[in-house]
Amino acid sequence: MLNLDSLLNVIGELFADEISIVVSNTKEYVYYRPSKRIDLKIRPGDPVREGTLAYKALTEGQKTSEFINRDVFGVPYHGMAVPFHNDGVIDGCVIAIYPAYTEGKSVVTLKTQDGWVPVPFSEVNYIEVKNRKTVVVADHITGTHKNSLQNFEYVLPHDLFVRCHRSFIVNVTHIKEIYPDTHSTFLLSMSDGAQIPVSQSYSSYFRKLLGF
Repeated sequence: MLNLDSLLNVIGELFADEISIVVSNTKEYVYYRPSKRIDLKIRPGDPVREGTLAYKALTEGQKTSEFINRDVFGVPYHGMAVPFHNDGVIDGCVIAIYPAYTEGKSVVTLKTQDGWVPVPFSEVNYIEVKNRKTVVVADHITGTHKNSLQNFEYVLPHDLFVRCHRSFIVNVTHIKEIYPDTHSTFLLSMSDGAQIPVSQSYSSYFRKLLGF
């Protein structure tokens, strides 16, 4: 059987190009493997500081996923932290660190029948996985993109886009109304008339981000 360090190193190899892996106990970091794209310069033994993803996951006792600005580690990043338990008590957390989207990039380039069309973030209504393709629906055009929803989740600005379902990311500025639904937790009425579900697994995260 693999020991813990070996297992973490294998996981790190799987995501070495994009994702840094961090493990903490309740007070300090105990393991860190940087990726090729982002290095927060964490060292085992460094304390878990207030404002970090690890701190938020440990204090809130639940999975935390958000953008952290450059004030904390000197570089901006997206990340997800998941606490783990021992005999029902939080014992630490595992954190995946993704590089922030490229500063200055403000468009999604859609593939259409005629070529490619750059569309500003503000004009994108939602992104959907449909028939194994990633479909981007914008104000006046619909096209496909090579990115998966998971990739989009970490490159799109978090002040505009929210994951609400395994098959959908929505632009919050294009939500006209939110109301309860019998088949999902909520149903979103979008500016283009589309009806998009918010699934149970994303409902608490969605409500927290939109503040209701």
